[in-house]
Amino acid sequence: MSRGLFWLPLLAIFVWLTWAGWNEYQKLEAYKTWAAQFERAKYDIYAVLGQKGRELTWGLPTRKGPVSLETVSLNDVQSIRLLVNEQPAALEAAPNQGKAILELTCADRAAPIRIPFTEVPLAAKWGEYLQANLSLQ
Repeated sequence: MSRGLFWLPLLAIFVWLTWAGWNEYQKLEAYKTWAAQFERAKYDIYAVLGQKGRELTWGLPTRKGPVSLETVSLNDVQSIRLLVNEQPAALEAAPNQGKAILELTCADRAAPIRIPFTEVPLAAKWGEYLQANLSLQ
């Protein structure tokens, strides 16, 4: 009986890991369908982001597809900043670790747009790419 009680928590952990993996797989499949309409897109556990022309769309990933979607035109964006652990960082010399946020400042919005990333180098690459697109106006 003691062996059974020992294995029961391991079985529960296995069931939970299976459910978590299936849940993430469903999110990824929904993202793939959503991202097909964009020229450039990114997915991570914090946010989805897509670019089509000069329009950026972002939201939260779910199993049914992205929700809380918002869109902004790059024509309205005044500046782009990379925040790592809530501190400004240079796009060209960003650290490799930390919590990354790409912050877009727009003329028509009181608060800046904050798009979270799980990887700092990916956020820096997106920032550099969008910064280059801003200069093309």
